[in-house]
Amino acid sequence: MIGINTMRTVGGVLALGLTVAAATGVAAQGIELDLEPDHMENGRWYNAEGLPTFKVENGVVDYATFSGYRRYHSECHVCHGPDGEGSTYAPALKDSVTKKMDYWEFMEIAASGKQDVNTAANLVMPAFGTNRNAWCYIDDIYVYLLARGTGAIPRGRPAEKEAKSDEFAAQEASCMEG
Repeated sequence: MIGINTMRTVGGVLALGLTVAAATGVAAQGIELDLEPDHMENGRWYNAEGLPTFKVENGVVDYATFSGYRRYHSECHVCHGPDGEGSTYAPALKDSVTKKMDYWEFMEIAASGKQDVNTAANLVMPAFGTNRNAWCYIDDIYVYLLARGTGAIPRGRPAEKEAKSDEFAAQEASCMEG
């Protein structure tokens, strides 16, 4: 069972995302991506606006991007295909995060799920907001998909990665145990 603090975080992220999207008027088709790593928090890179991003130097990925690869393939690839490429059942998330939705819409759908039911289809994305194996790593999954969608990393397991930092391990333990 997930604790009240985790649920408050999920709710806060969703509310903040909806507020930011409403305030900025960012349309899904007109997203602009700032992928420049500006600062690190809890072993993860963020851009100047505080949104998660990736860092790849000389073919070495940051640990969060590698973590995102692992978590994506344990929780998401069954429907969305290997390496974010999509399938006949679900869209290519590597394209969704770079061309169709901003970070906040990604977070809202990942937390709450989505249904697109009509006479031609019955597409259902389950909610992952209470699944610690996905939610504790949702930013990692997001940056992995960004790196894939922009071509910063190729298909397959990243060949080289940074070591897991103590800060990353502490935040991970806090979320998984919380």
